Amino acid sequence: MGGALEHETSMQTDASEPQAEGEEQSPSRLPSEAELDARHAEKMRKKKEGRDRLNATKTLEKGLLMVHTGAGKGKSTAAFGMIFRALGHGLRVAVVQFVKGKWETGERSLLERLGGELITISAMGEGFTWETQDRQRDLAAARAAWESAKQLIASGEHRLVLLDELNIVLRYDYLPVAEVVEFLRAHKPEHVHVIVTGRNAKPELIEIADLVTEMTLVKHHFQAGVKAQVGIEF
Repeated sequence: MGGALEHETSMQTDASEPQAEGEEQSPSRLPSEAELDARHAEKMRKKKEGRDRLNATKTLEKGLLMVHTGAGKGKSTAAFGMIFRALGHGLRVAVVQFVKGKWETGERSLLERLGGELITISAMGEGFTWETQDRQRDLAAARAAWESAKQLIASGEHRLVLLDELNIVLRYDYLPVAEVVEFLRAHKPEHVHVIVTGRNAKPELIEIADLVTEMTLVKHHFQAGVKAQVGIEF
């Protein structure tokens, strides 16, 4: 027994002895740049194979109903980006502004300067409800804008139609949401894309949409006392 204890003590002593001078422990080797590149290439190859398999299952092509809503900034901005993208491909586009008709916005100014047969603009709105302070006037403006929108959509002559701030009009019940939903379901040609923007999108509209994006407010300069500025807000 004494011999076993002596052996165990000897092992503990050996383990605790400092490393002899001149000896080096070999650290775990970091991968070289070439190895990192090879790993990345293999990972991306597998990822591309997966994406290609997924894309191969997507075969439909149709006109979409898209909704941009939420409290964050950028709903109309993103929609106008799609308008300019479509124009870049030579597609005919139309814009109906349900609220901002009296505003001198940069995007409308550019579209008007571009002109040509590819662009149709109906700036029908007279401002937000707190600016007009006249419900009957707001109702009439909303109806006129909607009638224009229906004609532009139903004609099928435009591949992309933007209904800017239609959600605001529906929120205040200036148009029956059931009427709007029924028209978009029954009368939008299969090849026509429609974008609807504005806060507080109605659940009925969200239900029939193909794509819904909610802009989330995280931080806004207006809260720090910064006013709406040319080139940013309009």
